[in-house]
Amino acid sequence: MTRSARYVNIAAVVVPFLCVIGAIALFWNDGVSALDLAILVALYLPTGFGITVGYHRLLTHRAFETYKPLRYMWAILGSLALEGPVIAWVADHRKHHAFTDMEGDPHSPHGHGEGVAGVFKGLFHAHVGWLWHDHGRADWNRYAKDLMEDPGMKRINKLFPLWAFLTYAIPFALGYLFGGTLTAALTALLWGGFVRVFMVHHVTWSINSICHVFGSRRFAVDESDLSTNVAWLAIPSMGEAWHHNHHAFPRSAYHGLKWYEIDPSGLLITGMEKAHLAWNVTRIAPERQEARLVENGAKPVSRPRVADPAVGAPAAESAERERETASV
Repeated sequence: MTRSARYVNIAAVVVPFLCVIGAIALFWNDGVSALDLAILVALYLPTGFGITVGYHRLLTHRAFETYKPLRYMWAILGSLALEGPVIAWVADHRKHHAFTDMEGDPHSPHGHGEGVAGVFKGLFHAHVGWLWHDHGRADWNRYAKDLMEDPGMKRINKLFPLWAFLTYAIPFALGYLFGGTLTAALTALLWGGFVRVFMVHHVTWSINSICHVFGSRRFAVDESDLSTNVAWLAIPSMGEAWHHNHHAFPRSAYHGLKWYEIDPSGLLITGMEKAHLAWNVTRIAPERQEARLVENGAKPVSRPRVADPAVGAPAAESAERERETASV
C-alpha cells in the first residue's frame, strides 16, 4: 500500500469518528431533527445495501444475476459507502474466502499473539488496522478478473473519488432543499454524511472482527475457518452477521438460513426476483444444510488453499460449492 493510500484510509476512519464525537457534543441536549434523521436513514439503507447486496452477494459471490444497468447501480451504491473502489473490495473479499483465518487472509483477527492482548490486537487489525496495511492489495487480475474485463465496472472503479464527493454532497443538498437554510444543509451533512458513513463502516467492519471471534457456529467448514453468527448484529448489518452461514455456503443469496434468522438483504433480493429484476438466485437445499450440520456428524475439512478468482473459494472446493449452492 502506498503512503498516500494509507493516509487516505486513515482519514476515512478518523474524520467520521471525530464528526460523531462532535455531533454528540453539539446536540447533547437538543437531539437530532426529524429531517436529519430522515436523511440519515434514507442514505444508510441504499449505501448499506450497496455493500451487502451489491458489492458482496452480487459482485463478489454472484449469488444472483441481474441486468447490467442494475449491476452498475449496485456498484455505485456500494461505492457511496466509502469502503473502497468496487474492484478492490471484491478482490479483497474473495481473497478473504480463499484464505479464511490463515496466512493470506487480509483481515483475520486470529494469529496476532496469545492471551487477552493478542485477542484485542487481532480484533483491532480485523476491524480497522488492516485498512492501513492490507486494504486493496489483493491481485485484481487474479481475484476480480471478471470485473476487470467489464469496461463499465472499471470506469465505476476509477471514478471512486467522484462517489466519495457525492456521498457527502447529496446529504448537504438534501438538507438545503428540504430545510431551506445553510444550517440545515450543514447538519444534514453531519448526520446524513459523516455519521451515516461512520455507522455503515463500523457495522461492516464488525463482520470482519466480531463475526470471527464471538458468536455461534453449527456447520462443518474448513478447519481454519472461525467465522460465527452474531444475532444482535443481523439487522444493522442487513443480514451479513449470519456470517458463519455465509462461510458454509458462500454462493447463497441468503445468509439467514432459518426462519428466525432475519436477513433484510435476502428479502430485498427476493423482492427483486419477484419483480423480475433478479434471476438465478442461489438457494441452499435443506438436505444440503442438514448434511453440513456438525450435530449430524459432519466434520471440518482441510483443503488446499489455491484461490479460485471466480467465486473467492479454494479451487479444490469449486465443484462441491456448485453442488451445494444449486438453486431450488
